[in-house]
Amino acid sequence: MSATLRLERSVRGIGFELWRRPFSVTVDGKDIASVEVNGRVEAPVEPGEHTLQIRAGRYTSRSLSFDVPDHDIVSFRCYGAMLWPRFVASLIVPSLAISLYQV
Repeated sequence: MSATLRLERSVRGIGFELWRRPFSVTVDGKDIASVEVNGRVEAPVEPGEHTLQIRAGRYTSRSLSFDVPDHDIVSFRCYGAMLWPRFVASLIVPSLAISLYQV
């Protein structure tokens, strides 16, 4: 029994990421993959409740909880700071550096 976590790292619309390095994908506190700019990763996860967070050094996304049924796919999108004010703010509050949301 397994399910799939799908994560896409892309920017929609106008803009570009100020962070260019790979992001680590962490599920339930364990690194499971890394994702490049404009990349996509799929990883098997056990059915049930999990917590997802994206990291790049000391910079992080907020933690998102999700529930995935058996044989299902749960999808997320992430991207790094695109505007200078948010980039500067992330130097003080590292959890502002990476945006993460479920699609």
